Amino acid sequence: MDSQHASVETTLRIPGDWADPGELIQRLPEGYRLTGELLVLPDGTEIEFFPMQPDDQFAQIFQSSCRHPATSEELAVVSRYTVNVGLCGPGGSLDAARTMLRAGAAIIQAGGAGVFIDNSALAHGGQLWVDMAEDGSPDAASYAFVSMSGGERDLRTMGMHVLGYPDLVMRHDDLEVDTELLVEVVRYVSRGEKPIGDGHLLCDEHGPRYQAMAISGDRFPPGSPMHNPYGRLKLVSIKDIAEGN
Repeated sequence: MDSQHASVETTLRIPGDWADPGELIQRLPEGYRLTGELLVLPDGTEIEFFPMQPDDQFAQIFQSSCRHPATSEELAVVSRYTVNVGLCGPGGSLDAARTMLRAGAAIIQAGGAGVFIDNSALAHGGQLWVDMAEDGSPDAASYAFVSMSGGERDLRTMGMHVLGYPDLVMRHDDLEVDTELLVEVVRYVSRGEKPIGDGHLLCDEHGPRYQAMAISGDRFPPGSPMHNPYGRLKLVSIKDIAEGN
């Protein structure tokens, strides 16, 4: 799909132990309103709101998906949650990511224990999410929404489409040279200061050089919240390219 026509929705799940909907509504921060199937932000942005019944798997999934351990108090609420608040809203840009950060933070401040992101299978404790929403920087947004997972031969990101970018793939052999490189590239891309695309060179005078190469295939079909319509880029060492020629 052409990135100019890509459509991305960001979906959050926020568990809480509210006794009834009225408790949630009463505890919302000033300026936020819950009207039927919509959470309305102070600037008038409308986010789809859909409560989900608890099940016997989510609490374990949430805990195992946390990038940084949630607090014992937060996990206690997750373990006894009575409802999962679903929020579905805009994606595909840094501003959209900030909007969803704020929407999630409002539910946290109303008693939510944390946030699970369908787009990246990543979870965060409530206080950390509020801190990231207040920060609002590209680094905070990428930390919030972008996960990393490893295969036998490579490490890949998931969730970059929330920010409007392709996902990134890098071989373990190259990461052994600089284990923080992929994290730094994610932060670089998320800042949006200079676009990265097929053929883009990433150079560091003190370290290795890489070229971004578009690759086909996606583990997730269109319609899946994890599907990235912007595609994927593989970071290949210039040395490997030279040796292959």
